[in-house]
Amino acid sequence: MSSFSFRLSRRTLLAGAGGVTAAGLLGVRGAWATDGPQSYTASWASVDQHPPAAEWFQDAKFGIYYHWGVFSVPAFANEWYPRNMYFSGSNENNHHKSVYGDPSVWPYHNFINGARDKAGNWVQFAPKLKSAGGNFDPGEWAQLFADAGARFAGPVAEHHDGYSMWNSTVNEWNSLATGPRLDLLRLHADAIRAKGLKLLVSLHHAYNFTGFYERVPAQPTATLRKLYGQLDAAAEYQLWYDKLKEVIDGYQPDVIWQDFNLGRIPESQRLSFLASYYNRAVAWNKDVVATYKDGFNNRGEVFDYERGGPAALQTPYWLTDDSISSSSWCYTVGIGYYSLEAMLHSLIDRVSKNGNMLLNIAPMADGTIPSGQRTILLSIGDYLKRFGESIYATRAWTLHGEGPTQMGGGSFTTPRPGTNRDIRFTRSKDNRVLYATVLGWPGATLTITTLSSNRINLSSLASAQLLGPAAGQYVALPGRTQDSGGLRLSMPSSTAPFSAPAYVVKLTFTGAIPALDAGPTPTGWVRIGNVTTGLVLDSGGNVASGSALKQWTYDGSTNLQWQLVDLGSGWYRLVNRTNGMVADSWGNTANGASCLQTTWNGGNNQQWRLNNLGNGRYQIVNRGTGTALDGAGLTAVGSAVQMWTPNASTNNQWTITAV
Repeated sequence: MSSFSFRLSRRTLLAGAGGVTAAGLLGVRGAWATDGPQSYTASWASVDQHPPAAEWFQDAKFGIYYHWGVFSVPAFANEWYPRNMYFSGSNENNHHKSVYGDPSVWPYHNFINGARDKAGNWVQFAPKLKSAGGNFDPGEWAQLFADAGARFAGPVAEHHDGYSMWNSTVNEWNSLATGPRLDLLRLHADAIRAKGLKLLVSLHHAYNFTGFYERVPAQPTATLRKLYGQLDAAAEYQLWYDKLKEVIDGYQPDVIWQDFNLGRIPESQRLSFLASYYNRAVAWNKDVVATYKDGFNNRGEVFDYERGGPAALQTPYWLTDDSISSSSWCYTVGIGYYSLEAMLHSLIDRVSKNGNMLLNIAPMADGTIPSGQRTILLSIGDYLKRFGESIYATRAWTLHGEGPTQMGGGSFTTPRPGTNRDIRFTRSKDNRVLYATVLGWPGATLTITTLSSNRINLSSLASAQLLGPAAGQYVALPGRTQDSGGLRLSMPSSTAPFSAPAYVVKLTFTGAIPALDAGPTPTGWVRIGNVTTGLVLDSGGNVASGSALKQWTYDGSTNLQWQLVDLGSGWYRLVNRTNGMVADSWGNTANGASCLQTTWNGGNNQQWRLNNLGNGRYQIVNRGTGTALDGAGLTAVGSAVQMWTPNASTNNQWTITAV
């Protein structure tokens, strides 16, 4: 046999290798079956080779996590109570003084160690297992998550307050040494995996020492300084890393989700974390996911939108974390909840836009999950049990949907229900089935305007079916016509034949779903205008190679005119009319990097993809960096054009108009 080199992914191995088993192959080469490299070093060049969104993650779509910890005990305001109780005159401060005492004599760590409030009640974060006479049952929690249709789940293992919910040797403020005297992360991990779910662990500890406790006075002991983020910088950075390493080595999470302020951690520490996590995953023989809001990039990790998401389909694959409540992420007395429709329609919308949704719930301090939250979760689960084929293991189609209801548009956008004129699309992974989910019963006729005769050829459409009231049930929809107004389907009745928060039409084709015509890309000269600033892309004229691109008011100058030269496979070069140079990222992956112009050399840094957002708007994404042209909101004439991670901001959106 001739010698050759190759790398097999786990899916290749499990798909079959003749009579050789995956286990046998692993025995020959060691733990080599994960996607991506088989070892990583603490450098961007190395960790950026890690596939960010594992296939299981893209298939999963829906996860659950929970803000539950010491901050749940006061059950007042929100999970930032530990910070705000030290702000003199704040609602939390006034509440704390009224119920417990002045923070100077009744500090936050009393909730951990236990103390009596002003009424004489013993107060402590000390949930007890049901088996020990308490209300906390991790098995019941995990069963609820499975019944809700989640495919991954897990706890906030440490919030900004610095309290570790695991058996930690680097942080004495942990749930085994204090409070409940339980390794809560172990209990959660074992229960969640017993239900067949992947384990997510959420960590928010970067902010513990970068601002959360800024009003807490200097503490007298080293242990208290550790809790309140008052160690010296080097010690804090090392502690940040050591906590992550404990969680990785001790609990083998499938997803590590981290909150903001990672950019404040030294780059060397961040890279060490990523390399360590990915190397351990290779040893475990599984694909893992690391998410971020800042401090990493979308080459090897998954970007997370807090309480939001993009306005249109977004690549690469992304995640949002949202909460079941608008008022707090943790349990508080009187907490309110979003409606089922708002939560479920948001999930459907996010999946259609190439993302996952991680939904937060808020258990009570004693381990009780309130009935209002359980009802919403079980209702989501009922929908996914019936119509899950349109969600799980699907992929985004060419266009995310149609209809009057705008959802998303960035972080901190309120979830809202859709209407019976709102449709969201997904497709099967083999690209032979298109699902159209209507966010309400459409009446006697469903018109899908996207599927008009001037946009798509439906001659290969083999069948149209309505997903029925139970999983595996289908109602044939034989009555259909297509014209310039769309595909018109005759529904079974004018009123809904069964009750559901949304209704799914399954369109099955004899081959691949036909291509959707987005309209021709202009072949002549165009102006490229930023949606936020109203300015257009400007070369500056006959300038030196390497000069930065700018934004300018359009005046007809050839400096402001560009040609999109088709390179095939969806890539273009952007050629300036005055100087003949092309837009070039220069391979700089940093957010805020300048976009330059140089002589065409064919490199990936000079190739661009037009991500059609609809409504005549595009993201212009670089092949070499994965970042996109961005106006940065700079409205002054002559402002620089920047490169930025693709996101839902209009700074990242451009119009292309023939001149």
